[in-house]
Amino acid sequence: MSRQRVVCVLAILLVSFVGVAGVGSAQTPAFSDAVEPASILKVMTAAADWQLAHPSAHPRWDWTQAAFYTGAMALAGVSDDPKYAAAMRAMGEANLWRPGLRPGHADDYAVIATYAKLFEKDRDRKMLEPSLALFNFLLTRRWDESLAWGGGIESREWAWCDALFMGPPPLAAVSRVTGDRRYLDLGNRLFWKTTDYLYDRDEFLYFRDSRFFYQREPNGRKVFWSRGNGWVLAGIARVLQDMPGDYGDRGRYLTLFKQMAGKIASVQGEDGYWRASLLDPASRPNPETSGTGFFVFGLAWGINQGLLDRATFEPAVRRGWSAMVRAVKADGMLGWVQRIGDQPGATSADTTEVYGVGALLLAGSEVYKLAQKSAVPK
Repeated sequence: MSRQRVVCVLAILLVSFVGVAGVGSAQTPAFSDAVEPASILKVMTAAADWQLAHPSAHPRWDWTQAAFYTGAMALAGVSDDPKYAAAMRAMGEANLWRPGLRPGHADDYAVIATYAKLFEKDRDRKMLEPSLALFNFLLTRRWDESLAWGGGIESREWAWCDALFMGPPPLAAVSRVTGDRRYLDLGNRLFWKTTDYLYDRDEFLYFRDSRFFYQREPNGRKVFWSRGNGWVLAGIARVLQDMPGDYGDRGRYLTLFKQMAGKIASVQGEDGYWRASLLDPASRPNPETSGTGFFVFGLAWGINQGLLDRATFEPAVRRGWSAMVRAVKADGMLGWVQRIGDQPGATSADTTEVYGVGALLLAGSEVYKLAQKSAVPK
């Protein structure tokens, strides 16, 4: 075992020894981590109900909220309880079905993905009118700036990796429900522009933005943020869900997804969590559940779609889901979520955020489907 591996394992064991909530073996988990539908649904509903009872202070159209809405719609897809879809409709009505206030900022149109899913159910044109106005405006833009960070570039281009969760999925979703491929084509063009700039083809991971190209972690490795890469893996899966099977660049997404999945599975902690820094987990040894949730979602989705070998990847999914369950308190609050940021950061058992709950719900929805399939040796 390498010295770096030894340091990482010792750091994680120390975290467990001191008994941090949800990790230490001395504490009894509040929920079962069994990979069977009833247990999975119980965790998902507890987390969603806690979040609905403790609404986030962020604006209703904010990207933080949009991640939760995406998870809530995933929960609505596996639950018989109509209240989750109803809560999303109420949100849309309260928003007047409008995106955020910055027309060029991907964060402010992430919410449109939920509007599109609701429109698909209800076919009420008012749900999409403001979104179509925005996307038709985006179609007129040149999108020809450099993605180098600075000067407010994030308000004009997809210059940071998080944008690949916020921007392409709503464009793909609206394209699917309207039949207008111009929106998917725009998302596709911008996805690959960002990928060509931020994707490290040696590590199969994304830099958060250009500021991190030459930064290094304490162990000398490159800086790759867990949640940032979680945004991307989950974003690719969500785009593929809404992309026609005959779309020209679909094969490129599949290749990229498989590359990332293999790398991500290889850097999972032995306790199931991915740490905030993917290549230097010992530098921040506490669990981090938002990245973990998005990774579990992506890997489980890949298995369910037949893109990833189940025997190879299911152990990582099961360890990751167990880790997520251990982070949920008895009242349903999800802990160990890194706060809003742009790089690896600290967490604690009491830090939570609405997007972390969205990640858990997305993960649970795919683990639920996995549980419905025939079991394989673990």
